[in-house]
Amino acid sequence: MGQKTHPFGLRLGITEAHRSRWYAPKALYGELLVEDQKIRHYLDKRLNRRPPNAAVSDIHIERTREELKVIIKTARPGLVIGPKGAEVDRMTEELQYMTGRKVAISIIEIKNPDLDAQLAAEAVAEQLMKRAAFRRAAKMRCEQIMASGAKGAKVQMAGRLGGAEMSRTMDVRLGSLPLSTLQANIDYGLAEAKTTYGVIGVQVWIYKGMYTDEVEENQSNAAGARARARGRR
Repeated sequence: MGQKTHPFGLRLGITEAHRSRWYAPKALYGELLVEDQKIRHYLDKRLNRRPPNAAVSDIHIERTREELKVIIKTARPGLVIGPKGAEVDRMTEELQYMTGRKVAISIIEIKNPDLDAQLAAEAVAEQLMKRAAFRRAAKMRCEQIMASGAKGAKVQMAGRLGGAEMSRTMDVRLGSLPLSTLQANIDYGLAEAKTTYGVIGVQVWIYKGMYTDEVEENQSNAAGARARARGRR
């Protein structure tokens, strides 16, 4: 039996930061945790589940004593901001009413949506809901991820694939995927396709390279820049 662990939870505190960053006493902790979940659910429903889809992949929450800061990572910042910032203002007001706290929303643009596992999973789930062939959808998404510069990709589906009586699991893999290596930069996404014959789960893993390689590259670039600067003098 394979002892599976969540790719994000395994790396939490090592190479991945927490998605909720705040400290609370024991009496308040549970209340704030439920509040975080409500904020995420509300934003996901508003931005991702209604047309036009704003392609929000992640929501980070930071709290201070005075302020609640919500960081939204999206591939379509224009849709989240709205004309002259009207949409952000409306969301801020609704979150302030919901939480009773001062709310600040900031938006981070995802430069390459094809390398975001959550967005890739959502895209495959959307195709399945439109009754696309599941094997073709998974294979095309994997190829698209690899073409965008990833070192490895895996798309896995589970459920009544193709409307079959019995549920099963199917996956497509390309490139390498070192899941047990903590220094590997692996992005993970999970989405659900609610089809007429049941729910199909879609999981996506994207391997982008090693964190150590990025650090070494930055150091060598900095050293090269210093050497060039000395030469100019």
